[in-house]
Amino acid sequence: MRIVRSEDFIEYAGIFEINRLAFGQENEAKLVENIRYLPNFNSALSLVAVEGDRLVGHILFSEIAIVSPQGDVIALALAPLAVLPQFQNQGVGSQLVRAGLKQCQILGYKIVIVLGRPNFYSRFGFVPAIDKGLRSPFSVPDEAFMVLELVPGALNGVSGMVKYPSLFDCV
Repeated sequence: MRIVRSEDFIEYAGIFEINRLAFGQENEAKLVENIRYLPNFNSALSLVAVEGDRLVGHILFSEIAIVSPQGDVIALALAPLAVLPQFQNQGVGSQLVRAGLKQCQILGYKIVIVLGRPNFYSRFGFVPAIDKGLRSPFSVPDEAFMVLELVPGALNGVSGMVKYPSLFDCV
């Protein structure tokens, strides 16, 4: 049976390894390590999937801002989402996303932004951010930069550039 829960500090090395193996490099794993040092890091937004006694997946949400003429709006970045290669395509990622979005709602967040595969994230209600008046700071296809309103209407009257902490530049 697989469960999803918040990370524990004793699992940091295992989470690093999940991200390294899932992405085939250390950039995302190092991103997770660096996000933990941000003053607004919330370990309740770093979730792991556990099957038996083994960590098989990880998802992280961290605060970012939408720089809008009406003033900055806090949102969450979903990044990264990682599943061990031998557990991919078995629903682990979807389970992590669903549990993570629920946790974001419980904690009172209203907006989540992701850069990823549209055919995957659209299943959870993500739409191209450009359609909501949001621009990516990265040179990526519009359809890959997506947003989800956890609270309907959260983006009403909001438009502008999404701003990530500079540590995201290394990914």
